[in-house]
Amino acid sequence: MNKPSSPDFPGDAVCPCGSSLKYNACCEPYLSGQCDVPTAEALMRSRYTAYVLGACDYIVDTIDSESRRRCGRKAMEKWSRESESQGLEILDAKDGQPGDREGDVEFIVRYREKQVMQTLHERSKFVWKNNRWYYVDGETVRSKPLVRQSPRTGRNEPCPCGSGKKFKRCCGR
Repeated sequence: MNKPSSPDFPGDAVCPCGSSLKYNACCEPYLSGQCDVPTAEALMRSRYTAYVLGACDYIVDTIDSESRRRCGRKAMEKWSRESESQGLEILDAKDGQPGDREGDVEFIVRYREKQVMQTLHERSKFVWKNNRWYYVDGETVRSKPLVRQSPRTGRNEPCPCGSGKKFKRCCGR
């Protein structure tokens, strides 16, 4: 997939943020500065779209001023340039509505980097300041460990498939 640049991305194309809306009715008004982002989730979606389009100025401008010094702009630009977006999935949005002072958005981003599929699962914090939403920081959500539902079958025990063979000679191969 070729990375479109923000000005060249067709407004009538489906927005990269996964909302199913056209870009010109979804994230474009925010990225172009035509209007302010109304919710923390909308800011999350527009920041994702900015990454996809390589609009790093927008990403930096939407980071809370106290967090901005930790922003690695060169790394951000490199990731935006070298990764291929595979989609955004919003899992949960807590608060972050008009009238709220804070909001949390949990999401999964799927992307391809150096021909390897990757997944980022994060819970991001947003704050309402100076009549705008800003990204504060994010915490990676670790997957829960796999818990075996049945006891482990030993190598020399009968195979649970019912073949009558030892596990190591049947399904354990």
